[in-house]
Amino acid sequence: MKILIDADACPKAALQICVQIGHKYDIPIWTVASFNHNIVSDHHVVVGSASQEADIKVINMTEPGDIIVTQDWGLASMVLGKAAYCLSPTGKEYSPENIDFLLEEREIKAKFRRGGGRTKGPSKRTREDDQRFEAGIERLITKEQPQLG
Repeated sequence: MKILIDADACPKAALQICVQIGHKYDIPIWTVASFNHNIVSDHHVVVGSASQEADIKVINMTEPGDIIVTQDWGLASMVLGKAAYCLSPTGKEYSPENIDFLLEEREIKAKFRRGGGRTKGPSKRTREDDQRFEAGIERLITKEQPQLG
């Protein structure tokens, strides 16, 4: 198992939680970004700036049982197809049961924006987001490796 982070848009607090938990459970942390964000992780991979290049690298590195951290619902869908776990930086677990709804919602919002509409961006990160994320990542680790819990 490894924790693999789509680091282009990952909040610093979520990245720090991943590093702390990775070290606690002796799980390697991999970060992938389209440029060097001065990220501290066990393994940092910088890819080119072409569209979707970081996502493709994350998909190619994903193995069954890994934990992927991303805000990208399309990427989440792809790694779920590889039998990995996937969590948003706010602690929401993406699953086969909810990903179709999220992708449909994404398409509806994109269509609305193409028509000139405006949608809200993400809310400001809160301490509750950090706590929910930390609990979520620990839950996934102990689900995959019960002897660690």
